[in-house]
Amino acid sequence: MAKNKVSAENENEETSDNGIRLQVYLANCGLGSRRKCEEFIKQGIVRINNTTITRMGEKVFPEDIVYYRNREVHPTTKKIYLAFYKTARVISSNSDPEGRTSIMSFFKEFSSYRLFTIGRLDYMSSGLILLTNDGNFGKIVSHPSSEIEKEYIAETSDPIDEEILKQLLKGTRINGELYKIKKYLIKTSNKVSLILVEGKNREIRNIFSHYRIKLKKLQRIRIGCVKISGLQPGTYKNLSEKEVKWFLEGKKKNDSSD
Repeated sequence: MAKNKVSAENENEETSDNGIRLQVYLANCGLGSRRKCEEFIKQGIVRINNTTITRMGEKVFPEDIVYYRNREVHPTTKKIYLAFYKTARVISSNSDPEGRTSIMSFFKEFSSYRLFTIGRLDYMSSGLILLTNDGNFGKIVSHPSSEIEKEYIAETSDPIDEEILKQLLKGTRINGELYKIKKYLIKTSNKVSLILVEGKNREIRNIFSHYRIKLKKLQRIRIGCVKISGLQPGTYKNLSEKEVKWFLEGKKKNDSSD
């Protein structure tokens, strides 16, 4: 069996003559974000050579062989960056025990690259979601410190009180957790654009539920510099080099003209 090689392409601040951290190595293999790969390690489904690893801190050296679920894995050489228009009634995870349509069913041609979604959209929400096999890219885009803007269009059955939106600019605690928006734009009495930078689980739905406003439709139309315009429901496009660079350089401000 061929030995694993840590290529120069995957070398970064996590790599040195003392090896590369296991979760970073797994992310470079396209298994998911570093956080997700840490979960794999804790689950005991990762081996270095003949040793199952269950704790953080282990490193991979050029002579090591790494296994995930008893399958030898290697760093992926080709990086994939996609923008997808998810429709409602599609789940963002790889599979579903209830048999609902998975987002990965749209990407069978990329099965060898082990794509993962960067963040999620809930089952009934539609709109833009990014997919990649680059763990480092996924971490940058999803980490709160990057302050990447996500823009949503929310349509409601009831009129939206602007005082609520003004309060959300300051922040509202719901069940002990702080919910906050960065900007808003009222389009009609029942339709508003909301810009967030944190992206908590079901954040907008929790906000509207808290204020007893019935949400009819929720769509994400932008992530950072990437817009949904030009995409049809259920289709995807490759991110341009310029768009990928926008995220990797850690650009935080809203500059949709880029």
